[in-house]
Order: sequence, then structure tokens, then C-alpha cells
Amino acid sequence: MAKLHYYYATMNAGKSTLLLQAAYNYRERGMHAVILLAEFDDRGGKGVVSSRIGLEANAVTFGPESDLYECAKALNEERAIDCLFVDEVHFAGADHVWQLARVVDELKIPVMAYGLRSDFMGRLFPASTELFILADEIREVRTICHCGRKATMVVRQDQDGNALLDGPQIEVGGNDRYVSYCRVHWKEKTGRR
Repeated sequence: MAKLHYYYATMNAGKSTLLLQAAYNYRERGMHAVILLAEFDDRGGKGVVSSRIGLEANAVTFGPESDLYECAKALNEERAIDCLFVDEVHFAGADHVWQLARVVDELKIPVMAYGLRSDFMGRLFPASTELFILADEIREVRTICHCGRKATMVVRQDQDGNALLDGPQIEVGGNDRYVSYCRVHWKEKTGRR
């Protein structure tokens, strides 16, 4: 039975690595796995999902106006999809999540979405909100703060390492821009109470 799965975490928890490993497992068994990625996320190269440990795979990109249901339907007609993966799903819109739910419900294709729960200001992303509502399975991927506690928050920092307290919710970056912290150290770093 197809399900909508949501794997969430903070930065640097290994979400992309888990996605790449799961997609590889499908391919190793002769099954067809398709990976989706927001078109503006080109950290690994255009249409490439990469992980910090060196794994990578090609992805189909989508934009804000893309209909992920129609995209999956067209790809499935070319070759039956055994599983649809979405990396950095927090870059998707709320409508995209409803489209992914249609993929599961109408096309009977399992969807495994990986992304951040909240942004650097401590707010849920629109896609994360919808996934918490719609996902059949929700799993946390854990990582730790420098103090050893579970990291649940993310700080966006400037070039000098200072926490940024405002700005656009979505801004692509890696270890140079984002650091994961426990709630205590996030509050300390941001000055929020």
C-alpha cells in the first residue's frame, strides 16, 4: 500500500544521505526510483542531489509553478515508478504537498519526502506544516548540538558567524550558513526567549 512518508530533521542530520541510500536500494533491486529536487537548489549541481559524505544522484527538478502530480503521472507513463523521493521538501510549497498526496492516493506510488521541520527563525515551513497534517508516516532524523543534546533548531549565520534574525524564509546554503543547535543554545545564539 502506497504511503506518504515524511523524514524531518535539522541541518546536517543526514537526510539526503538517507534518501540517496533508499533510492539506491530500489535501483539495486531493478526498481525505478525517481528523485525530485527544487530547481533553485543547485548546491550539488543543477538537478543533482548530493550528501556531505560524497553520495549523489540525478534528480528531476521542479519550480514553484510545477504540478508534482502531473509530473509524476507523466514520468510514470514513460516508465512505472516504484518510489518517488523528494529531497529538501521544505523548498516545496504547500500545494506541492497536496499534489504529492495525490500521487500516493491516485497513482498508488509511495512518496518519501525529506526536509527541515523549521526555519532559522523557529517557524515551520509551509510544506512542513502540510506534511505534518497529510503524511501517513512521520519520522525524525536526529542529530546533535555541540553540547551533545538533540539538535532541534537551526541558526542562519552571516559571514562572521553571527545569528541572523530576519530575512527570507528560504535561502539555499550549507554548513557555511547554517548550524544546528538544541533549543537552549539556539535561544542563547539568537537572543530569543
